[in-house]
Amino acid sequence: MQWLVLFAGGGVGAVLRFAVTLWVDERTQLTFPWGTLAVNVSGCFLIGLAATLADEHQLLTPLQRLFLFAGVLGGFTTFSTFGLDTWRLLEEGLSRLAVGNVIASLAGSLAAVLAGIFLGKNLA
Repeated sequence: MQWLVLFAGGGVGAVLRFAVTLWVDERTQLTFPWGTLAVNVSGCFLIGLAATLADEHQLLTPLQRLFLFAGVLGGFTTFSTFGLDTWRLLEEGLSRLAVGNVIASLAGSLAAVLAGIFLGKNLA
């Protein structure tokens, strides 16, 4: 049952990500990726709001949390999970780990993209 709930939520999130990105990009038509930024920032806002409400008011069952957090918001943007994870490290007083998470996530992601591009160009 968990896998089905996760699958459904991920599908909803992916469709929402595509729709929001397309909607924003059609209105800005600039070189900067405003649609991606909008998805990442709004996803971070939504996961912060939903996690706080769920944690402080016990609003969601474990299955609902799976659907919303890992499914919908995970399909919408994993950047939201990164933001929440970093915040939780800061809340626990683990500021060095939080900064490390930011640096490793951003630098590691960019390095992985560059490595993939390099490999792709050299395989062709």
